[in-house]
Amino acid sequence: MSLITRFERWDPFEEMSTLRQRMDRLMARMGTEGEEQLFQAKWAPTADVIETRDAIIIKAELPGVSEKDISVEVENGVLTLKGERNFEKETEEKGYRRTERAYGNFVRAFTLPPNVNSEKITASYNNGLLELHVPKKEEARPRTIKVEVNKKLTAAAA
Repeated sequence: MSLITRFERWDPFEEMSTLRQRMDRLMARMGTEGEEQLFQAKWAPTADVIETRDAIIIKAELPGVSEKDISVEVENGVLTLKGERNFEKETEEKGYRRTERAYGNFVRAFTLPPNVNSEKITASYNNGLLELHVPKKEEARPRTIKVEVNKKLTAAAA
């Protein structure tokens, strides 16, 4: 085993993000009264943000959320997802029942960079996955510049 393969790349920001998510879940469950309120605690859907050459794509997981309960807004360079996952009222008189999913309202906000066209944002929702397509402005897209050799300058330098 070489020295390089023994070390794992450590990203402190990833660990801080994981810690924050766990703390948010813990805090959402604390400080409420009654079991039903406990399960209706605030929650935030997880999301992936992917940047391509032409756009920024945001994929948010919203299982159990109806399409009519989702709102997407853009204002002052901030894209905001709002919605609600309703608590499924189900009673069982026998046995033990455990609910781990959080219910209630949610809000997620994403600050958009200045190089996107917020007027052309599109959204699609399928099987609990909300996908937002945020196109970049034409002038913000990378382009290739061809380098041409100027023979006059080459001859003059010799």
